Amino acid sequence: MATQFEILEAEVLKLVPAERALLAEHIIASLDEDNEIESAWAVEVERRVAEIESGAVVGMAFEEVIAQARATLK
Repeated sequence: MATQFEILEAEVLKLVPAERALLAEHIIASLDEDNEIESAWAVEVERRVAEIESGAVVGMAFEEVIAQARATLK
C-alpha cells in the first residue's frame, strides 16, 4: 500500500512544470520561520506597485539607473 507521501508525490508530478514550481515555492515559503518578514515585504511591494500605478512615483529605465549609479561611484 502506498504511503500518503507517495500518493501526494504521484499527484504533484501530474501537474505541469509551472504549477509544480509554484507549489514548490509555496511549500518552501511555509518552511520559513520568519513569515513576519515575508508579510512585511509583500505589503511593501504592494505599496510600491500602487504608487507606480497611481502615478505618484515614476519609474526609471534600468539603463538610466545604472548610469546614475556609475556616475555616483566615480
